[in-house]
Amino acid sequence: MTEDLKDICNPVIFEKVFKTYSKDLKRFLYFKFGDMESCEDIMQDTFVKLWSNCSNVTYDKVKSYLFTIGNNLFLNVKKHEKVIRNHQKIKVNESTNESPEFLMLEKEFLNKLETAIDNLNDRQREVFILSKIEKKKYKEIAEMLNLSVKAVEKRMHGALKALREKIENI
Repeated sequence: MTEDLKDICNPVIFEKVFKTYSKDLKRFLYFKFGDMESCEDIMQDTFVKLWSNCSNVTYDKVKSYLFTIGNNLFLNVKKHEKVIRNHQKIKVNESTNESPEFLMLEKEFLNKLETAIDNLNDRQREVFILSKIEKKKYKEIAEMLNLSVKAVEKRMHGALKALREKIENI
């Protein structure tokens, strides 16, 4: 009779395992995903795998099995997302097969933009690069340069105004 209490293939025992570990597994997966819908899907898939392998899993190891399978399924989802992102990047690069004229105009524009940025005064260039290229916020720039946020805004305004004047003919 004690063997029956540890048989995960027994629907009553399986239900007990589900009730015991599902909340903890869901929290664990939510911590990893940050998305309740995805973590619920993975949790369900984990218990489906447990059910299909119930004869190979001992009752004493069921918690470890669940969390390992849940983590592996999470990693598989992340790998798949990475493949999708890489594929989308390739598609974008393939779709930008523009005409030689367009590529020449784009290169010309980039050269004029670089020249215009180089012609900014040092203060404006520094703020412009930190903001637009390094994606820093005005507050961060102000702290880095020991300036007020207003001073950073004024320098950025001057930089953008100068760039518009230099590049308006393009």
